[in-house]
Amino acid sequence: MRLGKQRGQSITLFYKMPPRPPHYCYNALTFFRHGTMSGDITLLTLFLIGFFGGGHCVGMCGGLSSAFALQLPPHIKRFWLIVLLNAGRISSYITIGVLLGLLGQIGISLDQTRWLQNGLFVAANVLLLFLGLYLAGLSTLATKVESLGRPVWRRLNPLLGRLLPIQSVPACFGVGLLWGWLPCGLVYSASLYALGSGSAAQGGLYMLAFALGTLPNLLAMGFFAGQLKGFLQHRSIRLAAGLLVAGWALWQLLQFVRHTF
Repeated sequence: MRLGKQRGQSITLFYKMPPRPPHYCYNALTFFRHGTMSGDITLLTLFLIGFFGGGHCVGMCGGLSSAFALQLPPHIKRFWLIVLLNAGRISSYITIGVLLGLLGQIGISLDQTRWLQNGLFVAANVLLLFLGLYLAGLSTLATKVESLGRPVWRRLNPLLGRLLPIQSVPACFGVGLLWGWLPCGLVYSASLYALGSGSAAQGGLYMLAFALGTLPNLLAMGFFAGQLKGFLQHRSIRLAAGLLVAGWALWQLLQFVRHTF
């Protein structure tokens, strides 16, 4: 804005409107923080990923939980084993979310990392698409990414060996903490959302939503295990849940393409 005045004339204000940002300036950060990838819908999506991926959780982690229970000393009740194992596992998921969200918070606001922001958003939703197809029983591509976490697990596995067989209540929680780092395609998909959130708090909240979705399946490994597994493995349930998740991922990608190009 500049001010102009001539002798005998009134003051005239000249205001130049700032140029509108070009269309391509809208990037993944808009979606991660303020757009389609934020808010209650994302939390619900992650919860449903955890819940409807229960068949995978029961098959992968249910046997592990049962093996721990068989080694329990008499003074530790099975109830405390299940509660503390899952408390430790959820704590690890939240820690992963906070760390990844903090990493994103440090770098995602930089213009120089815009290409990385876009890549994270696309990768999160492509993996979510594959995951939806996996839940629907149409593809197994999502499970192949689990091998990416094996180097980390090889380093943590000796620590798990020191805590087994479980001899104390604190050891139950410690085993649960390590259990949370077990390679899992479902966890990787949720982790990409946490990384792209650009916030430590939001990343932890995203992983908490995912963890709570997995919780009913793993808490019900006792009396209700057979019924729950049968429900989650029912063809129509898996198909509906998987297509819902895959459809959400496709919509996210289409919105991103529409606002970016």
